Amino acid sequence: MDAFAPIPPEWTSEAVHSYEFCCPTCHSSSREALQVWINRRSPVISEEHRRKWQEFYKCHCGCAWWAWSSDRPPSDLAKPEDDPPQ
Repeated sequence: MDAFAPIPPEWTSEAVHSYEFCCPTCHSSSREALQVWINRRSPVISEEHRRKWQEFYKCHCGCAWWAWSSDRPPSDLAKPEDDPPQ
């Protein structure tokens, strides 16, 4: 499954909006999802004039959920920034 496919997978039609960026049923993180699809064909422009997309997740518990890309928590995989000089 291609996360950037132009046509959404069927399971996205039953997805529910999650406001906490995790599965609303079992609270698993997005990293634990079995499938992911990002709706890049319909971006929304935020108040700060930034684009955001719907990210859809198919959880291992069977729940399909979505959240806005702008609501994704910061990644712990990013390199930490250097401390400013003192």
